[in-house]
Amino acid sequence: MKRLFVLLFSLLTLTASAKAPAEGEVFQPGEMITHHIADDYIWEFAEGAVLYLPVILVDNGELKVFSSGNFYDEFHERQPYNGYAMEHGHIVRVDEAGEPVEDHAALYDFSITKNVASMFISVALLLIIFFVIAGRYKNNPKSAPSGIQSFFEPIIIFIRDEIAKANIGPKYERYMPYLLTVFFFIWFNNLLGLMPGGANLTGNIAVTLVLALITLLITVFSGNKSYWKHIFATPGVPTWLAPIMIPVELIGILTKPFSLMVRLFANITAGHIIILSLFSLIFIFRSVAVGPLSVAFATFMNFLELFVALLQAYIFTLLSAMYFGGAVEEHDHAEDHH
Repeated sequence: MKRLFVLLFSLLTLTASAKAPAEGEVFQPGEMITHHIADDYIWEFAEGAVLYLPVILVDNGELKVFSSGNFYDEFHERQPYNGYAMEHGHIVRVDEAGEPVEDHAALYDFSITKNVASMFISVALLLIIFFVIAGRYKNNPKSAPSGIQSFFEPIIIFIRDEIAKANIGPKYERYMPYLLTVFFFIWFNNLLGLMPGGANLTGNIAVTLVLALITLLITVFSGNKSYWKHIFATPGVPTWLAPIMIPVELIGILTKPFSLMVRLFANITAGHIIILSLFSLIFIFRSVAVGPLSVAFATFMNFLELFVALLQAYIFTLLSAMYFGGAVEEHDHAEDHH
C-alpha cells in the first residue's frame, strides 16, 4: 500500500513537472505553462524524452511527409527545413534565408500533432475496452459481470437511466450511442491529460468546438414540429413580438452548444494552469521552504482534477441529453393554455 501511494504521488507530481531553468537563465512561468497546454508537432514526455511526430502537408496539390525532427538541430534549436519552418505553432513557407514568404498558394496541414496522437491513443483505448466488454456480454449473456465489465456496467446503466431516460424520455435509445461515446471520450481524455507527459486534448477549444457542434447538429435534426413551433411561433406570445422573439430563440439554439464548448475548454485548461502555476512557485522563489508546500498544493489540485475530469464528462453528457429531450418533447398546447 505504501509503495502504491509513493508511485501514485510520483505520477501526480510528474504530471505537472516544470522544466528547471538552466544556470543563469531566468525562469519564465508563462512560457513553460503555454508550452505544456498548447498543441505541438513534437511530444515531450519528460526532459530529454521527445517523440518527433510526422508532418503531413499538401502544398499546392503536392503531398509532403517528413518528421518534425527536421525542424530541430542537434541543440534542439528550431531551423527551417525544405522550404518550411515552424512559426507560432504553425508551419509556414520560408525563403532560403528562413524568412516567411507571402505565398497565397494553398498549403494544408494534416500533421499528426500531439493532440491528434493523444486522440488516436484514447480512441484505441476505448475500442479495446468496449470490444472486450461487448464480447463478454455476447459470449456470456446470462452470467454476472466480472472484471472490467463489472466496473463499467454501473456507469453505463447510470448514463442510461439517470441521464438519457430522465431527460429524453421514451425516445432515449436512439441517443444512447452518442451519449455513451461522448461521456467516455471526454472522461478518458481528461484522465490521459493528467498523466505524465499527457496532452491537453479536452483543453483544446477546437476539440470542444467539434463536440459541441455534433450536439448542436443532433439537436437541430432531431427537432420535431413542437420544437420548431416554439421557436418560430411561440405559444402565448403576441404575433407582433415575433420579429423580436424569433431572433432571440435562434440565438438561444447557438448559445447552448457554445456554453458546452467553453465550459469544457475553460475548466480543463484552468486546472492545468493552476497545477503548473503551483509547481512554478518552486523555481520562482527558489526556496526549500516553498518546495514541499507547492508540491502539496499541486498534488491536492491533481486529486481534485481527477474529480473534475469525471464531472465535466458528466455535465457535457447531461446537458446534451437535456437539449435532445427538448427537441423531441411533445408539447400539449391545449394544456399549456389552461
